[in-house]
Amino acid sequence: MSFDLKSLELFVRVAAIGGIAKAGQEFGFSATTASQRILALEAQLGCKLLNRTTRNVSLSADGEIFLAHAKKIITAVEDTFADLQGSDSALRGELRVAASASFGRRYIAPFIGEFLQAHPQVSINLELSDTQFDIVQHGFDLALRIGELAPSTLMARKIAPNPRILVAAPAYLDREGIPLKAEDLLDHNCIALNDNRVWGLRNQEGQAAKVTTQGNVTTSYGEAVTEAAVAGVGIALKSKWDVLQHLASGALVPVLADHTIEPEWSIWAVRPPGRLVSARVRVFTEFIEAKLRLVLE
Repeated sequence: MSFDLKSLELFVRVAAIGGIAKAGQEFGFSATTASQRILALEAQLGCKLLNRTTRNVSLSADGEIFLAHAKKIITAVEDTFADLQGSDSALRGELRVAASASFGRRYIAPFIGEFLQAHPQVSINLELSDTQFDIVQHGFDLALRIGELAPSTLMARKIAPNPRILVAAPAYLDREGIPLKAEDLLDHNCIALNDNRVWGLRNQEGQAAKVTTQGNVTTSYGEAVTEAAVAGVGIALKSKWDVLQHLASGALVPVLADHTIEPEWSIWAVRPPGRLVSARVRVFTEFIEAKLRLVLE
C-alpha cells in the first residue's frame, strides 16, 4: 500500500487545526479537493479517520492511531531528503532523548542551546530519569546510557569512556583510616547505589578482587551517594565525571587510587533497532560525543 505524501501532510494538519477547508487552504487546495483527499485516504485505509460535524472535525479512534504513524512517515521522508542532500542545516523535527538525571543535567542539558542555535528547526524533548525504560515503547529516538548494557535488540554506540573511582571525604578518612588494599573496604562504611555492594577492583600487579561491602546507606539516586560521601558518611563508588568538582575543591579525595574498578564502564548512545538512523539523531549523537570527549577525557 502506498500513500500520497501530500494527503498525509494534509491529514496531519487537519488533526492539528480541526478544519479540513482551512487546512486545505494552507496547501493551496479548495475545500472540495481537500475533502476528497481525506476521503480517498480513508477509503485506502478502510477506516474512518475523522468525525465530522457541521462546525468542526475531530479524530476518530482509528484517526488517533494513524496520526502517530503519519507523523513518523513524514519525518522519515524529511530525514531521507536531508541525508541525501547532505545538509545538516536542513535538520528539522522533534528529537526525543533520554538520559540519567545527574548525567543529563550536567552533560547534556548545558549543550542543548548550542545545538538548537545551529539547528533552529529541531525541537528537543529531554527526559531525565534514573529509571531505565523501554525507549522503543515510549517513542524515544535516542538514550544516553552508562555502564554495561544488557543484551537487547537496541543499536548501541560507545561515545565516551566512563572511568569509576572510589572517593571519600577527608574527614571520614581521618576518622576511620585509609584503606590500602581492596580487602580493607570490609572494615569501612561503604555507600551503595541501588544496593550494588559487590565492588570489583584490580591492583597494579594485576590481582583482581571482589569485595562485598557493608554500609548503612543505600539509595537509588546517584547524587544522594555523592552528597553522603561529601558529608563524611563513608566511601562511595562513583563515575569520575560525577565528582570532578568535589575532587577539585578537596571535598572528596580518591581512595585506593592505585586500583582500577572493574568491569570498565562506557557511555553509550542507544537507539531503536531496525531503522536507518535519522539525520537529526546522527548529528546530535556526534555533537554530544564531541562535547563529552572534550570534557571527560
